[in-house]
Amino acid sequence: MYEAKPERRKLFNKLLADEKVQKALKFIEDDQERTKEELKKLVVIEAPSWEEENRAKAFAQMMIEQGLTDAHIGAGGDVISVRKGTTDGPKVLIEGHMDTVFPFGTVKGVEEKDGILYAPGIGDDTRALAMLLCINRALSAAGITTVKDVLFVGTTREEGLGGLGGIYDLHESRKDIGAQISLDNHNMAAITYEGTIGETYEFKIIGKAGHSYGAFGTMANTIHAGARAVAKIADYQVPDDPKTTFCASNFHAGTASGVHAFAPEASVIVNFRSNSDEEFAKMKEFIFSAFDEAVKEENERWNKEPLTLEVKPISITPGGKQDPHCALVEASQMALEELGVKGFLSQGGSTNANIAISRGIPAVCLGRGFVPEGESGNIRNHSVDEFFPLYNAHKAVQHALLVLLMAAGVDGLTDPMV
Repeated sequence: MYEAKPERRKLFNKLLADEKVQKALKFIEDDQERTKEELKKLVVIEAPSWEEENRAKAFAQMMIEQGLTDAHIGAGGDVISVRKGTTDGPKVLIEGHMDTVFPFGTVKGVEEKDGILYAPGIGDDTRALAMLLCINRALSAAGITTVKDVLFVGTTREEGLGGLGGIYDLHESRKDIGAQISLDNHNMAAITYEGTIGETYEFKIIGKAGHSYGAFGTMANTIHAGARAVAKIADYQVPDDPKTTFCASNFHAGTASGVHAFAPEASVIVNFRSNSDEEFAKMKEFIFSAFDEAVKEENERWNKEPLTLEVKPISITPGGKQDPHCALVEASQMALEELGVKGFLSQGGSTNANIAISRGIPAVCLGRGFVPEGESGNIRNHSVDEFFPLYNAHKAVQHALLVLLMAAGVDGLTDPMV
């Protein structure tokens, strides 16, 4: 059974007993209609990775209108605002990412039916932006002042080829972040406290073009070499624990008009991840060797017009570990218990929390919505059929607020945990 340290339990109980904190929790529950409407407004402002400008402007304006008057678009396109505490020093960051995986023209509107919102990106991670707005309102309505300054941030380029770029730029541009709370799990019961190492590369095999019949035997085949490499990778054995994964996600070569031709180049994109430094290093070496060997084998097969290999990194995601009883994790667990949710620790993940964790900054990634115990909570993230259940969704906002207050401290009541 997971037990928080007695001194932290005492601090948490003191926080819960405070009239202002209870007022903020009640405000969040009563505010969910407005939070829902803000979510619906934001999700139709499409924001593919690298193209978040319109959503950033709208989100910054919404923050300004509710009192965060310094809200501005800063490093890397992130929307940044500071809610002042009573002391200087390291700040507590709470953030959600503004980008989604969908290209412009995907979101046609929001359908609300039987307590569920349907729209691409409605959960991942537009919901987090609405949560940030609600949390700030709750603090104001309850008259709560934190000890530490709180950074409210909408980040860019979290998804795909964005490679966690927005949060990386934020940490590069300012060194005053002492703790980070990311809002990006679909299930509030999950507490992600470690970061999975992940890298993605493009392996490009370059050769010569030629007729599939007339040039046969005079040159090596780029596609055949790529296929050799993928076949080797497909047979690679990884452990179940620590979780280690690989995926050849793209294979591009040839043209529609060149169905009877040798393709002059073939490109394979491979993503691989692990919760273990050792397993990751072994897998990376194998994958790189697989392409080297595949090109060599294809060249030796024909011994004419040799192929060459170019490798380009696409995204590099750092990982890291934390003590499962660090202050933020214990605060997250205690808050879940108070809200009647059975929490669990998620050891791996690729979220914005990775950047903080890799730098030794305490961080957790928390959830956006409520999932009844025993249900999978699959809301079809990254699918055009994505949806977000409204039932008890306010509990995720309350959870984030309680963790934030434990981290930042409440003036005249509790000291910061981190």
